[in-house]
Amino acid sequence: MEDRSHKVLLALVMLFLFAVIVLQYVCPGTECQLLRLRALSPAAAADPYRAEDETPARQKTGGTTFGRHLVRNIQLEQPCECRAGQKKCTCHRPGKRETWLFSRFSTGWSCGLHAAWTGLTKCVPSAV
Repeated sequence: MEDRSHKVLLALVMLFLFAVIVLQYVCPGTECQLLRLRALSPAAAADPYRAEDETPARQKTGGTTFGRHLVRNIQLEQPCECRAGQKKCTCHRPGKRETWLFSRFSTGWSCGLHAAWTGLTKCVPSAV
């Protein structure tokens, strides 16, 4: 008899865990409309935008495309030297070893991925 009660208890625990996992897939957020009885009423369905998540959109500015274009396609007295298979190109001033273009395509991520103004003002002079 005791063995049977252990099996029933184990089955109930497994059923509970399965229900929790399924609930996480159905309602991944902190609020679940399925758990509220008023969500099933017609009054709750009147406003389709109530309790929807808002997704902000970030617009790309084309900086990556423009930076790549500057390094690879600009026609100068001494254009940037780009080797096949390398993301970084060397952009030196004519007759000098000074870099004229500070970009991730010429110097790489010298100041970090998204450096703030204070980080840039300290980093750029030493990188160029």
